[in-house]
Amino acid sequence: MRILLDTNVVMSGIFFGGAPRQILVAWRRGKVQIVYTGEIFQEYRRVGEVLKERYPGVDPGPLLDLIQRDGERVEPGVLTSSVTTDPDDEKFFEAAVGGEVSTIVSGDKHVLAAAGWGGVAVQKPADFVRDALELE
Repeated sequence: MRILLDTNVVMSGIFFGGAPRQILVAWRRGKVQIVYTGEIFQEYRRVGEVLKERYPGVDPGPLLDLIQRDGERVEPGVLTSSVTTDPDDEKFFEAAVGGEVSTIVSGDKHVLAAAGWGGVAVQKPADFVRDALELE
């Protein structure tokens, strides 16, 4: 299954654990494939550096390097109209269109509110783990 991970999911998985970490572990075990665009990956790096300053015992670099190497980079698609009320979140739907991905995992209220747009499911991390990973 190919999925897009919102930045909050990747960072929560690296820094805090819980369902977001379970998703990253599932990815490392080959149960899901992480899809990203250059813009999304840049956001992962930028936010990771900010959090690294706040939590110096955790270095997101190695996992982000793995995502860059082993994830699937796609070109963003073009949206003909706004999908979310936060323009910064449009990149996830552009990636879904460009990468032909049907699932975004996010905890962001703006992304969650756009669930179903263009056939793209949006799930909270715990729901994704329960619905998609526990079935395997």
